[in-house]
Amino acid sequence: MNRLLLIDDDRELCELLVEYLAIEGFDVDAVHDGESGVEAAIEGRHSLVLLDVTLPKLNGFEVLKRVRKHSDIPVLMLTARGDDVDRIIGLEIGADDYLPKPYNHRELVARIKAILRRVEISAESTPGDYSHRLQLEDLDLNLANHEVTCSGRIIEFTATEFVVLKVLVERAGELISRAELTELALDRRLVQYDRAIDMHVSNVRRKLGAKPDGAPRLKTVRGSGYYYIVNGAGG
Repeated sequence: MNRLLLIDDDRELCELLVEYLAIEGFDVDAVHDGESGVEAAIEGRHSLVLLDVTLPKLNGFEVLKRVRKHSDIPVLMLTARGDDVDRIIGLEIGADDYLPKPYNHRELVARIKAILRRVEISAESTPGDYSHRLQLEDLDLNLANHEVTCSGRIIEFTATEFVVLKVLVERAGELISRAELTELALDRRLVQYDRAIDMHVSNVRRKLGAKPDGAPRLKTVRGSGYYYIVNGAGG
């Protein structure tokens, strides 16, 4: 499904984006206020949401909060250039990525395609097939349906958070730089002042919590990167 939902109150911009994205092979539905955006986003007819922060009725953050109560649909937030607070808040709430305005249309399409690539689930995978599971200590990742079980409890992750966790678990005990983790998990290059990967790791750490013995699961090596701690080593 290549149908996108654009939630933005700038109608002229929406018209231009709808036309441009159609050339790139996407069908786009546009709505222009937060309340309509929430309703459309949770209907299940779209593969991704493009969400502006400044909206009438409900702002983009409130829209995202409400959507996340009902759906894990990927969300790309459109933020004001230089407004780091908006970006951090959006990622904390559950956005998959952000793009500051004004943006290059090619970059927008690249971000959309990158997000869609990493949320695809193999049609050949089945939830009960253990060849499509990734297990480490008390952690179980079902690669077929993106379900995460930790110490017997199911934890809800966004599609992007799941990929971040998957990369860290696959290379448990190995330090992965911010740049490499960005390329592997977000499918794009790390750019200056980019905090997206840091916020996704922070969300993953918070949702997982500590190990049964109280030891941390993820280690931050300041200025270098992150790794998943195996058997408490390096904590």
